[in-house]
Amino acid sequence: MIEAHQLHKQFEAFTAVHEVSLNVAKGELLALLGPNGAGKTTSIRMISSILPPTSGWARINGHDVVAQPDAVRRSIGMLTEQPGLYERMTSMEYLQFYGRLYGMNKSDIQDKGLALLNRFNMPGTADRRLGDFSKGMKQKVGLIRAMLHNPAVLLLDEPTSAMDPHSAKLVRDAISEMRSDDRAVVLCTHNLPEAERLADRIAIINAGRIVAKGTVAELKQQLLGAPTMELTLDRPLNGQTEAFKELIANGPEIEIETAAANTIRYNTPDPIQTNPQLIRHLSGLGLGVVTLHEITRSLEEVYLSVVSEEKQETPS
Repeated sequence: MIEAHQLHKQFEAFTAVHEVSLNVAKGELLALLGPNGAGKTTSIRMISSILPPTSGWARINGHDVVAQPDAVRRSIGMLTEQPGLYERMTSMEYLQFYGRLYGMNKSDIQDKGLALLNRFNMPGTADRRLGDFSKGMKQKVGLIRAMLHNPAVLLLDEPTSAMDPHSAKLVRDAISEMRSDDRAVVLCTHNLPEAERLADRIAIINAGRIVAKGTVAELKQQLLGAPTMELTLDRPLNGQTEAFKELIANGPEIEIETAAANTIRYNTPDPIQTNPQLIRHLSGLGLGVVTLHEITRSLEEVYLSVVSEEKQETPS
């Protein structure tokens, strides 16, 4: 649905985007993460036919972004961080204006617009001026505009910016539903828990380059190492700590981080395989397992690891 191959954008001596390649299938959500100025917005502008690439190519729903810009724009719904509303209009006047640009008739715009206003907890706002709306309400109207013509591709830049928790949840739920409608979605956000919750895959861009790409689980494995597990025993190890470590040395493939009192923390590349083996080994010592769980590692840890590493490698 979204194909981008070695997109490059040069502004005189400044390289904004360097050979970025992305693919997003139907029903998939890709979160594009990166610091301010990393190249996220420029990449989205090239994909949406707003900016022509200096080199490389991209297709949206089968349409080339340079050769077929009108077809590309009909295929996408786009929400920028600043949605650029016409604040003297009412919300329905605004939706009617944009709906007609997409070739929709007045009745369909009215029905779809009212349904979306209700979906985003904004009933009774169709005849209110946009200038009277809060920033969060304006952001929701921008998202409704992006969804109005039922696009095959959604490009969302900070869609929950400045929203209260309830409104943000409504928008996140709607984004999840839209993905299941066989849409391809690209989400640019600084809200890392939101990206981790919504995204099928993550791409991290820094200094115009894609520096990491994969599922959240893949990125954690690649960049943070093997998962860390923690188990609690039914009684303290006491003097059996060394015996336990020696027993484990000949058992499952794990690396002990700590083993003290009644808690053991260890790393293992394959928990599904090694955890049952470990429990059997513990039984050999007469120890019972009370709890066993993976230590949560966040997308934030992955992101900071990548960005910090890139900064260190960039010559001053």
